[in-house]
Amino acid sequence: MEDASNLCTFTLKHQLPSDDNNMDVIMNRLAEEGCDDALVGVGQPGRLALEFVREAPSAHDAIEGVIEDVRRAVPNTRLIEQLSRHD
Repeated sequence: MEDASNLCTFTLKHQLPSDDNNMDVIMNRLAEEGCDDALVGVGQPGRLALEFVREAPSAHDAIEGVIEDVRRAVPNTRLIEQLSRHD
């Protein structure tokens, strides 16, 4: 039996730790953790917004997977907002 996958669009906004805010380094670490498909927003100092369109069995699965990836890339980041779009 095949697993059904959905296309999920969501944005995660993070507060970066004050001692880990070199965006070039963070972007490289995010790419290493599989987040190189994110649309990145860095308009506010100390903040990082990542928008994704991911295929997954559910939006929850997609979002939880990305949260884990981001935590590996930027261990002390704090998730401050999560937005999901359902088409």
